[in-house]
Amino acid sequence: MKDLTKYQGVFPAFYACYDADGAINPEAVRGLTQYLMDKGVKGLYVGGSSGECIYQSVAERKLVLENVMAVAKGKLTIIAHVACNNTADSRELAAHAESLGVDAIAAIPPIYFHLPEYAIAQYWNDISDAAPNTDFVIYNIPQLAGVALTMSLLKEMKKNPRVIGVKNSSMPVQDIQMFKDEGVVVFNGPDEQFVSGLAAGAIGGIGGTYGAMPELYIKARELFYAGKYEEARQVQNECCRIIYKMCSAKGNMYAVIKAILRLQGGPDCGGVRKPLANLFEGDEAIVKETADMIAAAKAKYC
Repeated sequence: MKDLTKYQGVFPAFYACYDADGAINPEAVRGLTQYLMDKGVKGLYVGGSSGECIYQSVAERKLVLENVMAVAKGKLTIIAHVACNNTADSRELAAHAESLGVDAIAAIPPIYFHLPEYAIAQYWNDISDAAPNTDFVIYNIPQLAGVALTMSLLKEMKKNPRVIGVKNSSMPVQDIQMFKDEGVVVFNGPDEQFVSGLAAGAIGGIGGTYGAMPELYIKARELFYAGKYEEARQVQNECCRIIYKMCSAKGNMYAVIKAILRLQGGPDCGGVRKPLANLFEGDEAIVKETADMIAAAKAKYC
């Protein structure tokens, strides 16, 4: 019986870290890893949507994970998202992740072509076979991947003993309960419903805004498990208001978050990679207002 307690808790989705020329910045990767570790998070989800994975090469994604593991190995639970839009590159990243000693690998379904379920299952199993000693997490994000995890597909994937869970980024909280009933662990994906996801049975959360305010999500989880549901709801609502403010900028949300990190004294992770949009004129005011909201919420609840 596997011990899955290492997957309980708050897992920030790791941000892409670039230098002034737009190349991967290993120093910033290590700095962000240490920064988040010092905040008390349980683990990191590396190479996913927040990591701008679809805009990076295989070599770049390897470089990011290598530098995360140089700091975090043995100290944090690391889940490495390894999916590319072809099986060969995905298997290469899976084998590389296992060689570094990550706790689990994860993968979205193949995007663009709408493949039948048996082909998606084969894709995931081929990736898992390249990392035979590593747990596998299905990444369900239908609003971006264009494919939703169904109960029949999950049942098929459960035949693979390495499949231990689902990172669920679909919006219906009901999906968490349904997937959990199949005997897998489920991570809440949408940050706006973190507390609701815990109530539905999520073992923890993986989120793109956690890195800007990990203290608030850690506090919300702490309050929830202490049975202080109203207080947990209040923290969740504050997180939602902060997210809405982030998303009011014209630039991409991750460009906003990276600017917030700099204001907070965190590492300089650069901007975002095109075609994602960096900050526009006027967005700096939103960055400052959002940073102030986070500081005020931490002062009130943490």
